[in-house]
Amino acid sequence: MKAVKQNTVKKSIRKSLKPCAEIGCGNLTRKTYCKTHEKNERKHTQIYNKYKRDPKTESFYKSREWRKLRALAYERDNGLCQRCKARGQLVRANVVHHIIEIKEDWSKRLDMDNLESLCHSCHNQIHNSTPRG
Repeated sequence: MKAVKQNTVKKSIRKSLKPCAEIGCGNLTRKTYCKTHEKNERKHTQIYNKYKRDPKTESFYKSREWRKLRALAYERDNGLCQRCKARGQLVRANVVHHIIEIKEDWSKRLDMDNLESLCHSCHNQIHNSTPRG
């Protein structure tokens, strides 16, 4: 008997179209900005990185001690979002969040009790609901 080779069609999953983030632009895109405005995204990112990011905080998040502590927090929380878990849902955590932000209290940046593992959705809800300074 000969083995029959089946033709399988692979369909790539594509993001749905959404409006361009440029104010007043009605173009649809799968990215944040349409082709016409994607150069604006690079410009905004460069300005944000140059003038708004805190170099002290940035260097902390790139440090070996943070990476080790972050891994321990994930392990402690079994890689699950703690807010979703409290609601009875098991969702994979993507972020280790400082409950008291390091900009508010630098001394708590390496305090394991100040960390919780969260999914992106929960993390975004926290940061979109609290005023940033």
